[in-house]
Amino acid sequence: MQKIPSVDLRDFLSGDPVRKQKFVNEIGNAYEEIGFVALKGHFLDDQLVDELYAQVRAFFELPLEVKSSYEIPGIGGQRGYVSFGKEHAKGRSTGDLKEFWHFGQYVNDDSKYKGEYPDNVTVTELPRFNVVGKEAYQMLEKTGQYVLRALALFIGLEETYFDNYILQGNSILRPIHYPPILEEPKDAIRAAAHGDINLITLLMGAQGKGLQVQNHEGTWIDAIAQPDELMINVGDMLSRHTNNKLKSTIHQVVNPPRELWGTSRYSIPFFMHPVSDMPLNCLEKCIDADHPKMHDDITAGDFLNERLVELGLIKK
Repeated sequence: MQKIPSVDLRDFLSGDPVRKQKFVNEIGNAYEEIGFVALKGHFLDDQLVDELYAQVRAFFELPLEVKSSYEIPGIGGQRGYVSFGKEHAKGRSTGDLKEFWHFGQYVNDDSKYKGEYPDNVTVTELPRFNVVGKEAYQMLEKTGQYVLRALALFIGLEETYFDNYILQGNSILRPIHYPPILEEPKDAIRAAAHGDINLITLLMGAQGKGLQVQNHEGTWIDAIAQPDELMINVGDMLSRHTNNKLKSTIHQVVNPPRELWGTSRYSIPFFMHPVSDMPLNCLEKCIDADHPKMHDDITAGDFLNERLVELGLIKK
């Protein structure tokens, strides 16, 4: 496969069983083949997207001492600001050339998960920053819910199988700033080759070159979305849960050509996580004589903790 397939969520939501099944087949086949799709028809409108980018740019343009005041120690970067070069890919020690922010789940005070999730961090210098971030978070979560419903049907599960696992899940909205490159990077790129930890990732800001996906032949192909599309990929949790039926694809964000080193790049992924007590055990429907069980049983919370240690965000 040499290009990323494009699908339209409006087919799934149309009420027409033929269009709905067409979407289920298209997205399921794409995730078996390469693990990425470009999705039209999501719940983010242009005005919300424009305002989110404006707020994100305004935050990253704040002085470093102001941004650093929102870096919260002891929570593994789960909320607030994470400074330049702090995160690295699994298996690497060189930090990626990026800084980012984390919005997390919004739960009621009586939620059983309230004590698990750090509070979101309020940026006092930008009154609209948290308001817009919360709205975008919820629209991306809604989009992801329907994508997972389609995948449940593709696997042969009940359509709402994932709903109770994700609606108070540990999902993260991560606005990322890749600053201008001021000198020859020694051993770093904007985001080194990696697979995502979570169930699925919904990415805003893949309209220009930079994001690359590795196909089954080991070839890197550019993943470029249209302005009205989200790039959505399978993460390691979903790949593990489906016994590798759905592929978590290795991807990276490469440095731009030298003539573009002086420019910033922004992208905004939404990492859709389940609740911590979701079992990621390989589904029985994905195990047979030709596809023996590939992974040990584990909960989503334990798997996430293992990976955050590997990424350098929390210490053992």
